[in-house]
Amino acid sequence: MSSLFRKYSVILKSVLEVTPQVYQLTIGGVNIMLIAEEELTLIDTGLPGSSAQIIDSIHRLGRSVEEISLIILTHNHFDHAGGLADLRKLTKAKVAAHKADINDTEGQLPYPGLIRRLLRIPPFSALRSVFLLNPSEVDIQLAGGEVLKPLGGLEVVHTPGHTPGSISLFSSQNKLLIVGDALNGRRGTLRLPPKMASTDLTQAMESVKRMARLDFDVLCFGHGRPLTGDVHAKMQELIGKIKD
Repeated sequence: MSSLFRKYSVILKSVLEVTPQVYQLTIGGVNIMLIAEEELTLIDTGLPGSSAQIIDSIHRLGRSVEEISLIILTHNHFDHAGGLADLRKLTKAKVAAHKADINDTEGQLPYPGLIRRLLRIPPFSALRSVFLLNPSEVDIQLAGGEVLKPLGGLEVVHTPGHTPGSISLFSSQNKLLIVGDALNGRRGTLRLPPKMASTDLTQAMESVKRMARLDFDVLCFGHGRPLTGDVHAKMQELIGKIKD
């Protein structure tokens, strides 16, 4: 196994050290990225109820949940933002998310039309708050182009398509790109995000081209293992399929 993917613990097999100081926590099939520098940065928060396992993972790294100073959401879907409410109670972390995925109570949710329509009618409307990211929950509203403090400069790249406010996070220092669900990399093959869970696949295609212009060797997804080895060739292959 490549040294990029050392298992941190035999006991906790769901933690991978992706690059130095960057860990992938996999909880309930959802990946949460942890950057462990002097302060901790969490990228995505998993499903509702994930906080206990996040805390346990952080403890196994010899750190404390109170050390989280920044939480970044790659997009506002309940499997990636569902754990936010609990973590906001446990930390003083600032929360950053793209402004296009932040809704008021009357706004449209960043889900495909069928899900949005279901959430307007009982009994599904009672679940609306689970799928909603309110402005009061976000301290830093992103637009894309920002460079955040972690990893010597973590660039926010707006990569819409899965949701209007999907972002990817690029570390030139680590040659690392974290894409959330802007790309699907299961079974080592790059694909667009699934149509049934995405708002605009045309935008998603343009986002792939934007990502392909970045210089990275490691690609991390919202689900599944990181991808290394000829990553750019695989990106170009996907772009070729899109053009066809």
